[in-house]
Amino acid sequence: MPRRNKRNNITSARDLPRDGSSYWGTRTQEGPGWAFGEPYMVRQMGSAAARKFYVCPGCNQNIPPGVAHIVAWPRERADDRRHWHSACWERR
Repeated sequence: MPRRNKRNNITSARDLPRDGSSYWGTRTQEGPGWAFGEPYMVRQMGSAAARKFYVCPGCNQNIPPGVAHIVAWPRERADDRRHWHSACWERR
């Protein structure tokens, strides 16, 4: 008789915070120079998860699929996410 894997730890679905802070690796930093002092939520996007083209606001160049980069947004405006080259975010 084949073995059956049972899941005893079934959790109910829950709403995630709108600022996205529940994801692993999300941290708070001060914003770029033009938004200095405003707290930003910052997340590393791995190369395997990067599947689309994005335009970096720091240099106006493409971030092609498969390139690791940074995703950042103001803590109060989660809809204002931007994808940055890691180097552009660091020198902002």
